[in-house]
Amino acid sequence: MKISDKLHEMLNEQIANELYSCNLYLSMASYFLDLELNGFANFFLVQVEEENFHAMRQFKYLHDVDGKLILRAIEAPQTGFKSIKNVFEITMEHEKKVTKSINKMIQQAVKENDFATHTFLQWFVTEQVEEEATVKNILKKIEMVADNSSALYLLNEELSRRTFQKPAL
Repeated sequence: MKISDKLHEMLNEQIANELYSCNLYLSMASYFLDLELNGFANFFLVQVEEENFHAMRQFKYLHDVDGKLILRAIEAPQTGFKSIKNVFEITMEHEKKVTKSINKMIQQAVKENDFATHTFLQWFVTEQVEEEATVKNILKKIEMVADNSSALYLLNEELSRRTFQKPAL
Protein backbone atom coordinates (compact mmCIF):
# COMPACT_ATOMS: atom_id res chain seq x y z
CA MET A 1 0.00 0.00 0.00
CA LYS A 2 1.26 3.47 -0.88
CA ILE A 3 0.04 6.57 0.93
CA SER A 4 -1.05 9.58 -1.16
CA ASP A 5 1.24 12.57 -1.55
CA LYS A 6 -1.17 14.75 0.46
CA LEU A 7 -1.40 12.33 3.41
CA HIS A 8 2.34 11.71 3.16
CA GLU A 9 2.91 15.45 3.60
CA MET A 10 0.39 15.71 6.43
CA LEU A 11 1.88 12.75 8.29
CA ASN A 12 5.37 14.22 8.04
CA GLU A 13 3.99 17.50 9.39
CA GLN A 14 2.31 15.64 12.26
CA ILE A 15 5.57 13.90 13.17
CA ALA A 16 7.17 17.36 13.38
CA ASN A 17 4.25 18.50 15.56
CA GLU A 18 4.76 15.57 17.92
CA LEU A 19 8.48 16.32 18.19
CA TYR A 20 7.66 19.98 18.90
CA SER A 21 5.34 18.73 21.65
CA CYS A 22 8.28 16.83 23.17
CA ASN A 23 10.32 20.02 23.30
CA LEU A 24 7.45 22.13 24.63
CA TYR A 25 6.74 19.67 27.43
CA LEU A 26 10.45 19.38 28.24
CA SER A 27 10.53 23.17 28.61
CA MET A 28 7.54 22.99 30.95
CA ALA A 29 9.19 20.24 33.00
CA SER A 30 12.24 22.45 33.37
CA TYR A 31 10.07 25.35 34.55
CA PHE A 32 8.60 23.17 37.28
CA LEU A 33 12.00 21.78 38.32
CA ASP A 34 13.16 25.38 38.78
CA LEU A 35 10.19 25.87 41.14
CA GLU A 36 11.07 22.65 43.03
CA LEU A 37 7.73 21.17 41.95
CA ASN A 38 9.05 17.76 40.97
CA GLY A 39 5.59 16.21 40.66
CA PHE A 40 4.50 18.77 38.09
CA ALA A 41 7.84 18.29 36.33
CA ASN A 42 7.22 14.54 36.33
CA PHE A 43 3.83 15.06 34.69
CA PHE A 44 5.51 16.82 31.77
CA LEU A 45 8.42 14.39 31.56
CA VAL A 46 5.85 11.62 31.11
CA GLN A 47 4.22 13.81 28.44
CA VAL A 48 7.60 13.98 26.66
CA GLU A 49 7.73 10.16 26.58
CA GLU A 50 4.16 9.96 25.28
CA GLU A 51 4.75 12.51 22.51
CA ASN A 52 7.92 10.74 21.45
CA PHE A 53 5.97 7.47 21.34
CA HIS A 54 3.35 9.15 19.14
CA ALA A 55 6.01 10.42 16.74
CA MET A 56 7.62 6.99 16.54
CA ARG A 57 4.30 5.28 15.96
CA GLN A 58 3.60 7.66 13.09
CA PHE A 59 7.15 7.17 11.78
CA LYS A 60 6.62 3.40 11.66
CA TYR A 61 3.25 3.76 9.92
CA LEU A 62 4.75 6.15 7.38
CA HIS A 63 7.29 3.49 6.43
CA ASP A 64 4.66 0.73 6.49
CA VAL A 65 2.78 2.58 3.73
CA ASP A 66 5.90 3.22 1.63
CA GLY A 67 6.26 6.80 2.77
CA LYS A 68 9.46 8.57 3.56
CA LEU A 69 10.32 10.64 6.61
CA ILE A 70 11.10 14.21 5.65
CA LEU A 71 12.42 15.87 8.77
CA ARG A 72 11.61 19.53 9.30
CA ALA A 73 13.07 22.20 11.49
CA ILE A 74 11.40 22.15 14.88
CA GLU A 75 10.54 25.59 16.24
CA ALA A 76 11.96 26.40 19.66
CA PRO A 77 9.23 26.19 22.31
CA GLN A 78 8.29 28.83 24.83
CA THR A 79 10.58 28.75 27.87
CA GLY A 80 9.08 31.36 30.20
CA PHE A 81 5.75 30.90 31.93
CA LYS A 82 3.67 33.16 34.19
CA SER A 83 2.27 30.58 36.58
CA ILE A 84 1.33 26.97 37.12
CA LYS A 85 -2.12 27.67 35.72
CA ASN A 86 -0.61 29.42 32.69
CA VAL A 87 1.44 26.31 31.87
CA PHE A 88 -1.66 24.13 31.84
CA GLU A 89 -3.66 26.69 29.86
CA ILE A 90 -0.91 26.67 27.22
CA THR A 91 -0.92 22.86 27.36
CA MET A 92 -4.67 22.75 26.75
CA GLU A 93 -4.42 25.08 23.76
CA HIS A 94 -1.56 23.02 22.37
CA GLU A 95 -3.46 19.74 22.75
CA LYS A 96 -6.46 21.30 20.97
CA LYS A 97 -4.16 22.20 18.06
CA VAL A 98 -2.90 18.62 17.93
CA THR A 99 -6.47 17.33 17.92
CA LYS A 100 -7.35 19.68 15.06
CA SER A 101 -4.34 18.47 13.06
CA ILE A 102 -5.29 14.81 13.53
CA ASN A 103 -8.88 15.57 12.56
CA LYS A 104 -7.67 17.21 9.34
CA MET A 105 -5.69 14.09 8.48
CA ILE A 106 -8.77 11.96 9.09
CA GLN A 107 -10.85 14.23 6.87
CA GLN A 108 -8.26 13.81 4.12
CA ALA A 109 -8.14 10.03 4.58
CA VAL A 110 -11.95 9.87 4.31
CA LYS A 111 -11.87 12.10 1.22
CA GLU A 112 -9.36 9.73 -0.39
CA ASN A 113 -11.07 6.54 0.81
CA ASP A 114 -7.81 5.63 2.55
CA PHE A 115 -9.30 3.27 5.10
CA ALA A 116 -5.93 2.08 6.41
CA THR A 117 -4.83 5.59 7.37
CA HIS A 118 -8.29 6.36 8.72
CA THR A 119 -8.11 3.28 10.94
CA PHE A 120 -4.54 4.07 12.02
CA LEU A 121 -5.53 7.59 13.06
CA GLN A 122 -8.46 6.42 15.23
CA TRP A 123 -6.02 5.50 18.01
CA PHE A 124 -4.83 9.12 18.03
CA VAL A 125 -8.40 10.42 18.22
CA THR A 126 -8.97 8.38 21.37
CA GLU A 127 -5.59 9.49 22.73
CA GLN A 128 -6.45 13.16 22.19
CA VAL A 129 -9.76 12.82 24.03
CA GLU A 130 -7.78 11.41 26.96
CA GLU A 131 -5.08 14.11 26.72
CA GLU A 132 -7.57 16.98 26.73
CA ALA A 133 -9.62 15.46 29.56
CA THR A 134 -6.50 14.98 31.70
CA VAL A 135 -5.35 18.57 31.24
CA LYS A 136 -8.87 19.90 31.87
CA ASN A 137 -9.00 17.89 35.11
CA ILE A 138 -5.67 19.26 36.31
CA LEU A 139 -6.72 22.82 35.41
CA LYS A 140 -9.85 22.39 37.55
CA LYS A 141 -7.71 21.17 40.44
CA ILE A 142 -5.32 24.12 40.04
CA GLU A 143 -8.29 26.49 40.18
CA MET A 144 -9.54 24.79 43.36
CA VAL A 145 -6.08 24.93 44.94
CA ALA A 146 -5.70 28.67 44.23
CA ASP A 147 -3.12 29.95 46.73
CA ASN A 148 -3.44 27.06 49.19
CA SER A 149 0.13 25.75 49.52
CA SER A 150 -0.98 22.57 51.32
CA ALA A 151 -3.34 21.69 48.49
CA LEU A 152 -0.62 22.52 45.94
CA TYR A 153 1.70 20.14 47.80
CA LEU A 154 -0.89 17.35 47.54
CA LEU A 155 -1.44 17.97 43.82
CA ASN A 156 2.33 17.94 43.28
CA GLU A 157 2.50 14.60 45.10
CA GLU A 158 -0.34 13.20 42.98
CA LEU A 159 1.42 14.18 39.76
CA SER A 160 4.71 12.68 40.97
CA ARG A 161 3.15 9.19 40.78
CA ARG A 162 2.36 9.39 37.08
CA THR A 163 4.33 6.99 34.88
CA PHE A 164 4.50 6.31 31.17
CA GLN A 165 2.86 3.05 30.18
CA LYS A 166 3.74 2.19 26.63
CA PRO A 167 0.44 1.17 25.01
CA ALA A 168 0.13 -2.36 23.73
CA LEU A 169 -0.24 -2.21 19.98
